[in-house]
Amino acid sequence: MACSSEDEKYRCRICGLKQNTPPWGENCETPTFNICACCGTEFGYEDNNTSAIKKNRNRWLANEANWFDPDERPEDWSVEEQLEKIPEKWK
Repeated sequence: MACSSEDEKYRCRICGLKQNTPPWGENCETPTFNICACCGTEFGYEDNNTSAIKKNRNRWLANEANWFDPDERPEDWSVEEQLEKIPEKWK
């Protein structure tokens, strides 16, 4: 499934954090299996369909949206603002 925007190409499907490299590759179809520093999702394993995305997002939010790598969390971080950046087709 091709990305509909350049921004979508770089967003975690679970939490909306913008990644340094496309988690699903340049074509948005080849997962990197990297880990999101925010929610801990392994791209290609825990975000490969809408059902898994919603399940893992709910799990992350139920754990108070804790950062997988707290050293990467910006001081002014807002979970609400980040969730708004999740592409519509992954909500």
